[in-house]
Amino acid sequence: MENVSDEIMEIIQVVTIVHDIGIKVSIEKYGECNGKLQEQEGPVFATKLLDKLRFDQKLIERVCYLVAHHHTYSNIDGIDYQILVEADFLVNIYENKYNEMQIENIYNKIFITELGRKILRQMFM
Repeated sequence: MENVSDEIMEIIQVVTIVHDIGIKVSIEKYGECNGKLQEQEGPVFATKLLDKLRFDQKLIERVCYLVAHHHTYSNIDGIDYQILVEADFLVNIYENKYNEMQIENIYNKIFITELGRKILRQMFM
């Protein structure tokens, strides 16, 4: 894995667990859970959970920022954001059965980490 600090690694670990926390409420409120609704609804619930678990405020703010942007693929501003996007795409490619052309496009436009590109190739190319 790319060299990341312990602080960034903790953010990645926490956000991978909570990034989809807005799905259930989106379904309940809107009858669907597209990415934009997840981004809109998730941060409130992530904040409540992480506050209750007594995480550091700086970590909570970053995790909630990532929850609020994990389906936004422009202006990725850190390795934590990039890794989350790539990991989320791996799951979405699998679950949604993307075709070869879609996968190649994602590989070329979204994936930049060495490990992410390697996993994508091994799983789908």
